[in-house]
Amino acid sequence: MAAIAGILLAASTAGCAQEPAPASSGPRAGEIRIAAVGDMNGVRTGAAETPSGRNGAAIAELVENNEIDAFLGLGDFQYDSAHCDDYVKYWTRLWGGTKSKLYWVSSPNHDWKPGRNEDLDNFMNGQCPGAPEKAAINKERGFIANGQPYSKDFGNWHFVFLSSAPWTYDTEQAWALTGWLDKDLTAAQAEGKHLAVAYHEPYFTSDTEAHGRSADHKPWIDVMWKHRVRLTLSGSQHNYERSCPVNNADQCVPDGMTAFQVSTGGIGLRPFTSSPSYIEKRFSDTHGFLRLTLRDDGSFDWNFVPTSGSSTDSGTRAAP
Repeated sequence: MAAIAGILLAASTAGCAQEPAPASSGPRAGEIRIAAVGDMNGVRTGAAETPSGRNGAAIAELVENNEIDAFLGLGDFQYDSAHCDDYVKYWTRLWGGTKSKLYWVSSPNHDWKPGRNEDLDNFMNGQCPGAPEKAAINKERGFIANGQPYSKDFGNWHFVFLSSAPWTYDTEQAWALTGWLDKDLTAAQAEGKHLAVAYHEPYFTSDTEAHGRSADHKPWIDVMWKHRVRLTLSGSQHNYERSCPVNNADQCVPDGMTAFQVSTGGIGLRPFTSSPSYIEKRFSDTHGFLRLTLRDDGSFDWNFVPTSGSSTDSGTRAAP
């Protein structure tokens, strides 16, 4: 993991009430339009008429028609332990049309486990034979290694992208990421930016039979609360959840983080086995993706777009 330490040094330079979201009438000045989802493509899945195929096609259409400014890929792109051939033969077939606006994070296990499946970063940089296109962030920054943090401004919003994998593979590096996160958010907050963080394994989440909350991520959550991050995005659970604006003590508070867990990209869905009080909306019967409209004043609209199933969720959070 010494290589990641070098990467971190390089990267370091780099009210709970809701109301229905208004109908979209196209982009307006000061608005950023985003689509987001994780947990996308199953093993050897390449058919268009699958949940993954429908999601990939729907988001690719938004990209082609310039209806979104960014697609945030929240980890677990291709199951089960993907290498270049898997990304090229399967993920590209269904999701390739999203890559030109893709900002990504890698997850532990399915995207990256050292010594087993280390190709996602190469794929995103256009280095896998047969898939020369680079993801949007790679076009802007060049090669980004699995586990490397980065941040990006979208209008008046500052997004941080973190890999959850170091908490699994190297806690020393996870703590180094925590320090990097604190410095990055400090600088963005000083510039008056509204703050958001994307990472794969959720902290604010209901249990399933396979996963509970990622309690080891608590140092990140403490830093996010310190800087009053307004929005977080994660995946992993194979269902959909939205929290109240929540603080680092699981309390609903006016200036808390609205945490979206969107892992409905196409892999099989899982039911919930617990009911945290901070979760305001959830379902596990529908594949689809989240659309966000972010405004310069810190307000935002959300809308879950179902592509296989009928559950949805929409609303508005007012400016701070």
